Amino acid sequence: MSERRVRVRFAPSPTGPLHIGGVRTALYNYLFARQHGGDMVFRIEDTDSTRFVPGAEEYIIEAFKWLGIEFDEGVSYGGNYGPYRQSERRDIYQKYVQQLLDAGKAYYAFDTPEELEAKRGEVENFQYDASTRLTMRNSLTLPASQVQQMIADGEQYVVRFLVEPGRDVVVHDLIRGDVSINSSILDDKVLFKSADQLPTYHLANIVDDHLMDISHVIRGEEWLPSAPLHVLLYEAFGWTDTMPRFAHLPLLLKPVGNGKLSKRDGDRLGFPVFPLEWHDPKSGEVSSGYREKGYLPEAVVNFLALLGWNPGNEHSEVLSMAELIELFDLEKCSRNGARFDYIKAAWFNHQYLISRPDAEWVPELDRILRANGIETTPEKEEDVVRMMKLKVIEYTDNEGNKKKRNVSFVSDLWPLCRFFFVAPQAFDREDKFVRKNWKETTAEEMKQFMRQLQETEDFSTEGLRQKIDPWTEETGIRPWNAWRICLVGEGQGPDMYELAAFLGKDETLRRIENAIQQLG
Repeated sequence: MSERRVRVRFAPSPTGPLHIGGVRTALYNYLFARQHGGDMVFRIEDTDSTRFVPGAEEYIIEAFKWLGIEFDEGVSYGGNYGPYRQSERRDIYQKYVQQLLDAGKAYYAFDTPEELEAKRGEVENFQYDASTRLTMRNSLTLPASQVQQMIADGEQYVVRFLVEPGRDVVVHDLIRGDVSINSSILDDKVLFKSADQLPTYHLANIVDDHLMDISHVIRGEEWLPSAPLHVLLYEAFGWTDTMPRFAHLPLLLKPVGNGKLSKRDGDRLGFPVFPLEWHDPKSGEVSSGYREKGYLPEAVVNFLALLGWNPGNEHSEVLSMAELIELFDLEKCSRNGARFDYIKAAWFNHQYLISRPDAEWVPELDRILRANGIETTPEKEEDVVRMMKLKVIEYTDNEGNKKKRNVSFVSDLWPLCRFFFVAPQAFDREDKFVRKNWKETTAEEMKQFMRQLQETEDFSTEGLRQKIDPWTEETGIRPWNAWRICLVGEGQGPDMYELAAFLGKDETLRRIENAIQQLG
């Protein structure tokens, strides 16, 4: 018998923006599928029509495109197992609902919401199960003729799964090992609702996973209580030979305190919990997203991959998608919840940002410049990025120590590159660097220095170096730090010859003259 092809699925509900925990679940499915040369299916669970939110499905698709998580088939991708939207499969589900009813594995229940609420008031911790089902209005307690008449009359009903009590149901989990739950604690879950002629999550997923030949179901820990029911459903249909392997991922926990990560945590601590910015069509509320906050998709992927799994101490934390695919091992995922470290997320973004090729910074830099009323050329911007990365982000402090500025987002660039495009308007005389390097004789020395610059015909980096270096040796004047004050306004920036060549002769002279006038 040939080995079964790996096929996984990610099946979100279009009820709002995609939570970052769902992104991690999709990522783990993707890594597992790619490592095994398998397929990843994108399915939409929209059986609960009351919770549908316009734009949610499109949002989810766009988020995965931005993250670089690719599907092989499904909604918007096509494939041989469609349709992939559950609301378009209602005729398929009807057949399987009837199969369970005919086999005595399920039954009709006509209890109204009011009757169920009254029963909850009578019975403490009430659930619809073997101990209570015979006290309710269902096809197990009503005559068959009455049941058929009620259905014919259009009375609303649900179909419930008949769970036999007293049996240990074993779920074979790739992360948690064998998990055994006694069926006596399970309730008779609703599988189908006549109100909208749609199945619930439990039935639709089992049928779809079977018909789409899903080999592994990798999902969040919150679905673990449903797993025994799903095992029983596979058995009821006689599909145990094609039952997928289960893997329940650890929860994402709050950065501080106990419990699951929530949007409230992000709002309180200032980090996103959604991949993209979300505009709620009902309330108009805008929720921040990783993309709009300036995170790089590869940084988000790397960060999420290590929340609940790690490749071991012998490997770097910074891993490309290809490296993650090669190293990923589902069975080595943690069983315990993973605390969401939003500070580490920014650290990952910093690592990817500073290692980007210069040309890839230019589009973001261009947007920042335009927002500040500056238009320039891509070539000039790439030159700025080159100098920033060598001399501004990675810099030498006043004591000669090599340091790196904490640039985690593209938005951090403007304060660091502003001086390339905007001259200093004022000088802080109390600044340590200014106070140390602008003395009583500095203005006169800078006037002499200006004359040398005015006489320089070749205002390139090398042309300036050939003109100024001999002059400094001859006169003993060391203009570098004062020159930096004139052009930058403080003790940062690239090599002064490079900066002056970038600014040009006129702008360089204009800035020096302005500093002399202000500082005297």
